[in-house]
Amino acid sequence: MGVKNRVALITGGGRGIGRAIALKLAAGGAKIVLLDVLDPEKMAKVVEECTAAGAPLAKGYKLDVTNEQDVERVVDQVNTDFGGIDILVNNAGITRDDLLLRMEVSAWDAVINVNLKGTFLMCKVAARYMIRSRRGRIVNIASVSGLVGNPGQANYAASKSGVLGLTKTVARELAGRNVTANAVAPGFIETDMTAVLPAEVKEKFMQTIPLKRAGQPEDVAQAVAFFADDDSAYITGQTIAVDGGMVM
Repeated sequence: MGVKNRVALITGGGRGIGRAIALKLAAGGAKIVLLDVLDPEKMAKVVEECTAAGAPLAKGYKLDVTNEQDVERVVDQVNTDFGGIDILVNNAGITRDDLLLRMEVSAWDAVINVNLKGTFLMCKVAARYMIRSRRGRIVNIASVSGLVGNPGQANYAASKSGVLGLTKTVARELAGRNVTANAVAPGFIETDMTAVLPAEVKEKFMQTIPLKRAGQPEDVAQAVAFFADDDSAYITGQTIAVDGGMVM
């Protein structure tokens, strides 16, 4: 992996898919910055795992991605502490599922704020540092729900579809500064978020997956590492679906 000594920021990095991404990039020798709503001490174990995996430096920061002042303050601190920002992985996300006619406006707002606004704010602030160094990799975590929609997920699908449009626009705007922006769209991945689903819902998902199994966080991390790599410098504005063939 061509990420050795690159500074990689991962939102939602303290657990689940974010943790898997952090460990994958750490194994390639990247310096790891975990950004999460969790307190730093609750990320200590993942920080230790990243160091053990090969990261020359790893640290956790508490961050609310929906708060512009918080994003600017923390990203500026990371830049000072690590001496630059090379890779941004926008992984932080939430769900508040319900059918359209029953969905509360508060559930709509919460999901849009974290998944879409949070990604926008992180891209906007981190891009300033990437532009100055004339190099950067932005990888946004979308979803197959953003590609095809999903009943009961009007807010989530809209937020992730928005992430895909945002990714393409960022790719076009920053290409001249040697900054790429790409997206990874996971399908049904085994995480804490999907573990709470009823057995019949999981079985229904399995019927839509040609490979007939759920994905693992490490599957998503592999795709993120591909886009973050120095060797992917000529790829921008693209989306990879990590979904076992669910969407073709």
